Amino acid sequence: MRPLRLGMVGGGPGAGVAPAHRRAARMDGRFELVAGAFSRSADANRAMGGELGIAPDRVYRDFTAMAEAEARRGDGIECASIVTPNDTHAAASLAFIRKGIDVICDKPMAKSLSEALEVERAAAERGVLFALTHNFSAYPMVAEARHQVSSGELGAIRVVAVEYAQGTRNRLIEAEGDAKMAWRVDSAIAGPSTVLGDIGTHAHHLLRRMTGLEIESLAAELTTMVPGRVADDNAFVSLRFRGGARGQFWASMVAAGNGHGLRIRIFGEKASLHWDDERPDELLLRADNAPYRTLRRGEAYLCEAARYLSRTNAGIPEGYFGAFANIYSDAAEVIRARRDSRPPNPCASSFATAHDGVLGMAFIEAAVASHKNGGAWTAATLDARP
Repeated sequence: MRPLRLGMVGGGPGAGVAPAHRRAARMDGRFELVAGAFSRSADANRAMGGELGIAPDRVYRDFTAMAEAEARRGDGIECASIVTPNDTHAAASLAFIRKGIDVICDKPMAKSLSEALEVERAAAERGVLFALTHNFSAYPMVAEARHQVSSGELGAIRVVAVEYAQGTRNRLIEAEGDAKMAWRVDSAIAGPSTVLGDIGTHAHHLLRRMTGLEIESLAAELTTMVPGRVADDNAFVSLRFRGGARGQFWASMVAAGNGHGLRIRIFGEKASLHWDDERPDELLLRADNAPYRTLRRGEAYLCEAARYLSRTNAGIPEGYFGAFANIYSDAAEVIRARRDSRPPNPCASSFATAHDGVLGMAFIEAAVASHKNGGAWTAATLDARP
């Protein structure tokens, strides 16, 4: 099967997450990068195109020119990967969606809920795929956790605690010349909350992915801890879920000494699950009056979805790049299935959808509104939005 033709927006020299996207796209041979608008700088754009082996006439000045030109070509791109800063996620996605081109976009989906809703509507109207790269959802043991919850192993969920607490921005690195942090603290680019838009949305999606719970209301405190910083870098959010469960959410850039720092605990009537992305191949299942169990990635006793996402045998470490590649591979399967007029593999569902992205933006805006209102409980459902 020939690879799908892929174009990339963003990802010029020194870009942060773009190399992971490119590696994921080519890992299974499902995509071939053939076009791009990599940088606002003409020189950097040409240099990146040359480094990646892109034909000069398919290195475009911006995403608008790229969408227009590629849509006219007989061999034009079939999917666009959006890896720019947050402020162009929606506009770039819409440029391709409106040309009937599928989109894989880095998180968050947009800078605002209204932008996210516009992207979701456009993708539905044109019948194209919009996939959001909350790549932690593509870990095999996240799929296993979802299975354990949905199969009733834990009983009804009562309490969830999720955190994404890093220490890598524990000082004013944006003033030290860190360009990646400089745009993250600029609300015109990053959106209304730096810490929630950058890492909090991952924790929010992981929580929903594993538990199936939806947030009904929340109470938030967003704080700037590093002196001189002009954006929030720590968030505490209390959660109320539909059905009565409760949750605690912590996202932080200032947790000194912490590594990656993404972990979740899910407590039900009968048992609990514990997962830490620094030990992603293990899922701990702890039941009352029973031995603790460690479920291990790659084993035959796991659910079909967890086995499907596993790339190596049990005991051989697997992680971040494999999970990223799972998302690209599953997106390719869904695109191919639509083009072939067949149902996709039902396990090809590791990526976040447009609606997931919309709910992520609704969460951020509700948290910001709660904080501005002194931490008051604030409705977080879409039907409660003005």
